[in-house]
Amino acid sequence: MTGTKSPLLALPGAVPAEGPDEGVAAHYGDIFREQRRLAAGEGFVDLSHRGVLTVTGEDRLSWLHLLLTQHVSQLPPQQATEALILSPNGHVEHALYLVDDGSTLWAHVEPGTQAALIAYLESMKFFYRVEVTDATADYAVVHLPGGSTASLEGAAAVRELPYGSDLFVPRAELAKLAAGYGPAAGVWAYEALRIEAHRPRLGFETDHRTIPHEVDWLTSAVHLQKGCYRGQETVARVHNLGRPPRRLVFLHLDGLEETLPPHGTEVRLASDPDGRALGFVTSSARHHELGPIALAIVKRNVPVDAPLLAGTVPAAQEVVVPQ
Repeated sequence: MTGTKSPLLALPGAVPAEGPDEGVAAHYGDIFREQRRLAAGEGFVDLSHRGVLTVTGEDRLSWLHLLLTQHVSQLPPQQATEALILSPNGHVEHALYLVDDGSTLWAHVEPGTQAALIAYLESMKFFYRVEVTDATADYAVVHLPGGSTASLEGAAAVRELPYGSDLFVPRAELAKLAAGYGPAAGVWAYEALRIEAHRPRLGFETDHRTIPHEVDWLTSAVHLQKGCYRGQETVARVHNLGRPPRRLVFLHLDGLEETLPPHGTEVRLASDPDGRALGFVTSSARHHELGPIALAIVKRNVPVDAPLLAGTVPAAQEVVVPQ
């Protein structure tokens, strides 16, 4: 985190978020209206609490190619991608959301993780001609939904994605630029749409033993034909065997319950409510169309059609990672 609150918390109706998203707005008074606007391609989300780093120098892409799970040695300018840094045993340590503008590689990461990430990158520089900078104090991330017609003028870099664009904007100009992006939506709305799309988030869908296969990061953040990165042996072995120990599932929660099961809530078979926990809820939200929803990590062998309980909340599972 930057250690400061977003100036957009001064907007009418802003309610501050807590926990990892502290520093920006959870919502601005109407979470379902904010979701509907984003789904329709309107408005923006303040993600200025996220960490920002830049990598410059003529060796930046070839150097990062050796460290990341993604193929970036020939990453074309303006092409967005995402990548992971793994432990020697293949466990996920960092998730980076990247774009290169032709001279600088820009990345945003989970709030508060940039210091440890940069320390690792610095330790791996050796004789490569690269410079890694913590740019969090100078640049903020803003998300525009897919279909937005807002002007991108003023952004230092843009990650264009099928579901929207991530803008790196000068932090000093955040409030002025945001005024041209349309109505503000809080991170609760953004998270509901993320959960609906089954997109994993570091620290939510991951713990200290998560491997990429379990949360479907093989489809977006791992290049299976490249080697030469820490943890690659585990990625290849599990991919070839096709049997990760756990798998991500999407849950449709019972809408009669008043409260959402928070992160860490144990998941059990509905047929055995007093039995052993088979997993845990990773993220949950109230969706404007689907009602209460969640993501969860469960053991691989949990039957894909088995009704579940998230705490005391009945839940029907939808497959994200095949059994």
